[in-house]
Amino acid sequence: MRALRRFTVRASLPEPLSALTTLATNLRWTWHPPTQDLFASIDARVWSEVGGDALRLLSVVDAGKLEALARDEQFLLRLNALASDLERYVDGPRWYQRRQDEIAQRREHGATNDTPLPTSVAYFSMEFGVHEALPNYSGGLGILAGDHLKAASDLGVPLIAVGLLYRSGYFRQSLSLDGWQQEHYPALDPRGLPLELLTEPSGLPLLVHVAMPGDRMLRAKIWRAQVGRVPLLLLDSDVEQNDEDLRGVTDRLYGGDQNHRIRQEILAGIGGVRAVRTFCELTGHAQPEVFHTNEGHAGFLGLERIREYITNDGLDFDQALTAARAGAVFTTHTPVPAGIDRFPVDLVQHYFGAEQLVPGVNTQRILALGAEDNPGMFNMAHMGLRLAQRANGVSKLHGEVSRDMFRGLWPGFDATEVPIGSVTNGVHGPTWAATEMSKLLGASEADTQTSSGLGIGAFQPVTDAGLWELRSTLRGRLVDEVRRRLRESWLQRGASALELGWTDSVFDPGVLTVGFARRVPTYKRLTLMLRDPERLRGLLLHPERPVQLVVAGKSHPADDGGKALIQQIVRYADEAGVRHRIVFLPDYDMSMARYLYWGCDVWLNNPMRPLEACGTSGMKAALNGGLNLSIRDGWWDELYDGSNGWAIPTADGVNDPVRRDDLEANALYDLLGSQVAPLFYDRGEDGVPTRWMSMVRHTLASLGPVVQASRMVREYVETYYAPAAASAQNVVGEGYRGAKELSAYRHRLRASWTRVRVLDSDLVLGGSSVPVLGSPVIVRARVELAGLEPSEVDVQVVLGKVSNDSDELKEIVTAPMNYAGNGNYEAEVPLPHAGALGYTVRVLPRHGLLATSAELGRVVLAS
Repeated sequence: MRALRRFTVRASLPEPLSALTTLATNLRWTWHPPTQDLFASIDARVWSEVGGDALRLLSVVDAGKLEALARDEQFLLRLNALASDLERYVDGPRWYQRRQDEIAQRREHGATNDTPLPTSVAYFSMEFGVHEALPNYSGGLGILAGDHLKAASDLGVPLIAVGLLYRSGYFRQSLSLDGWQQEHYPALDPRGLPLELLTEPSGLPLLVHVAMPGDRMLRAKIWRAQVGRVPLLLLDSDVEQNDEDLRGVTDRLYGGDQNHRIRQEILAGIGGVRAVRTFCELTGHAQPEVFHTNEGHAGFLGLERIREYITNDGLDFDQALTAARAGAVFTTHTPVPAGIDRFPVDLVQHYFGAEQLVPGVNTQRILALGAEDNPGMFNMAHMGLRLAQRANGVSKLHGEVSRDMFRGLWPGFDATEVPIGSVTNGVHGPTWAATEMSKLLGASEADTQTSSGLGIGAFQPVTDAGLWELRSTLRGRLVDEVRRRLRESWLQRGASALELGWTDSVFDPGVLTVGFARRVPTYKRLTLMLRDPERLRGLLLHPERPVQLVVAGKSHPADDGGKALIQQIVRYADEAGVRHRIVFLPDYDMSMARYLYWGCDVWLNNPMRPLEACGTSGMKAALNGGLNLSIRDGWWDELYDGSNGWAIPTADGVNDPVRRDDLEANALYDLLGSQVAPLFYDRGEDGVPTRWMSMVRHTLASLGPVVQASRMVREYVETYYAPAAASAQNVVGEGYRGAKELSAYRHRLRASWTRVRVLDSDLVLGGSSVPVLGSPVIVRARVELAGLEPSEVDVQVVLGKVSNDSDELKEIVTAPMNYAGNGNYEAEVPLPHAGALGYTVRVLPRHGLLATSAELGRVVLAS
C-alpha cells in the first residue's frame, strides 16, 4: 500500500535533554565537531545510518536510550556545556562587533575616514548549500552562498539570508545500465528538516502575498533555518489557498519552463523583501540597510524596494531608484552571456503590465532596467547592474571578464573603467577541512574572526612522516567510500550482488588519487581526460606509477549534451581493464564532496579559459593538503605560484575548439605522467615522498589563509557593505534629501548632455622637441557645458598607447583638467608610456553621491 500523505513527527525528548533540540535545529552543529561528537555519542550506528543528520537522529533513536541519557550526568554536563557555548556564540561579540566598536571610538576622536558598518544586511540567493540535512542547493552557487552565511555567522556579520524552499530540492542522480543519467525528485517534508515555520500569534502561518495576473494571488509561507547567528528565510508556495499551479512554484530548484522560472524569481525577489520586512517586524531585528543579490535570479527585489519608496515615502520613480541603488550590491557569477537569465519581454509584460505586482512602478521603466541589444529579451543581469550602485565578479580574472562582457552598459568607457570590481570567493574552512587536518594545523572557528582561519604556526612542528600518514589515512577513507558508493550504484543500475565482488578491490589506498567533481556544463570539459583513451589507460595502469581517478558530477535535467558526456565517462569506467582505477560516482552532493576533498592527492580542473568564474572546489582540496592541477582560470589564475600545484598550459589563440582540446589534453597527460606521478612516487627510505610533502606544506601555508570564506566576507563588509550602507544613509537621510538632489542632477544631465561638447583641444610638448617618458606635457581644451555648472562635471585628459593600425587608446591613464574660466580647461601631465601615444579629452558627470564617475554611463569624448 502507498501512503496517502507523507508527514514527519518529531521526537519528544525527556526534559533534561531539551537542549538537544536547540543544538539540532541551529545548523552551527554542521561545522562544530564537538557538537557532532555529542550527537554521534548518542548512538554511533544510528548517527552513521542517518548520514550525520542531527534532527533525524533524534527522530529515530531508541526512546529507551534517550531515557538513559537523561540520567547520565556526564552526558548532561557535555550537553549543557555545548548549549552554553552555542548561546555565547550566538549572542556574544565577534569580529564585526569589535570592528564596530573600534570605528565608533575612532570617530569619537575625530577620525572621519572610517565608514560605520551597517546594522543589518539582506543576502538573497536562489539556493543555499549549508548541509545535506537541508538539501536546498544544486552546485557551486548554493555551496558558496552557504559558506557565505557560515563565515558571516562566525564573524558576527548581521546577515539575514533569503531564498526559496524547494519541496523536492534538486534532483537525486542515478545511472541506467548503459550509463545515462536518471533523475529522481524526493518529496521533502519541511517539518522533518531543521526549519521553524514563522507564525502569527494565533498560530497560523505568516504569509507573504505576491499579485499574479488575472487578479490571482501567490501566497508563500516563511520557514526559518538558523545558521549559527544568521537567520535563513525560505519561502514556500505549497499553501492550500493557492491555485494548484501557483502551489507548485517552489516545487523544484531550476525546474520548469520560463513561465515557471519567472514566477520563482518574482517570489524570491519581491516576496523575499516582503518576507524580510515581516521577519524584522516580528522579531525586532534591524531592517536591512544593504541588499546583496547573489546572481541575478532574485533581482526583482530592487523593484519591490522602489515600490516601497514610492508607496510609503512619496518619492517619484527616479528618486526611489536612486535610494534603492545606493544600498544595493550585485554579484555576478557568470562569465558568458549564455549563463544569464533572460526572459521574453512579453512574459515580463504579462506579470508586470497591470502594475498590480509592484503598484506605482511604471512598467516601461521596469522594461528599461532589463533592456539589452535584443529588444525582445529582458536581461536579469542588466537589471541587477542597473539596480545596484556596487557590483562585483568572484575572482580577479572574472572581474576582468565581467567588465568586458558588460561594457556595453557603459559605452564610451574603457573596459578597465567599467564599475564592476571583484571579491575572490572563499570556502568555509571548518566545513570543508577534515577534522584531523584542522586539529593538526591548529585551526579553530575562532581563527576565522581574526586572521587566516588556519593556525599555521601550530603546523610547523608536524613531521613529513606525520603529515603523510594523515594524508594516507584520508585517502584510505576515500577508497572505502568509493567502494561503498560504486557497489550501491551498480545495484541501482540493476546488477546482482553476486557479480559485484570486484567492487571490494576497486582503488588502492597507496595509489596516486586524482579527483574531478563538477557540474557538467560543456565549458568545464568533463571528458577532456578522454581525448586519448589509450594514453589515459597508460597512466591508470602504469606498472610503477599508477594513477586512479574518481569522477562525479550532475548534468542539468534538460541538458542532454551534458548527460552524453557523463555517459562517455561511465562507459569508459565500466571497462573491465580499467574499472579498478577509474570510477564515476553518481549523486554528487556535499556528503560525497567531503570524502573527495579529504582524500584526493590531486584536484583536477580543466575548464575552457576564461569561462570558470571562480571554481572553489580546488580550494577545499587545498585546505586538506590536496595539490591542484588546473587550467589557470578563476581563483587558480591569481593564486597559483609555481609551487602549490601545477598549471595546465592553455592553447591561447587557437580558435578551433577541437584542436584546442587536443593540445590541452596532451598537456594534461604530460603533466600527470612526467611531473605529478613521478613526484608522488619518489619516496625516501622511510616511504615518505619528501618533495611531494614540501608542496603539500607550501599549499597549506600559502593557500590556507587566503581561500577562507572569512577573508571573502571581510572583503565584502569593508569594500561593499560598509560603503553601500554609507551611500544609503547619504541618500535617505534628512527626508531623502540626497536622493532628491541626485535625482534632480540626473534630470539636468538628461536635459543638457546631448549638447555638451569638447569644442577643441591642444597638446603642447615641453622644452625638448623629442618627448621623453615622464616629461610633462600641457593639454588645453575648450568645452561647451550646455548650461551645466563646472562643478557638475569632470573634464579629463586621457593618454594611452596606440598601435600602427588603430588609434584606439590602450593602457589608458587619466588626469583631471582644471577649469580656467570661460569654458577653458588645462592640465599638465607626465607622459606615462614610451612608444606611440595618443590622447583625447572627455567630460564626465560629477556628483558627491556617485560611487564612480562611470556610474551613470555618460561620457562625452572629443571628436
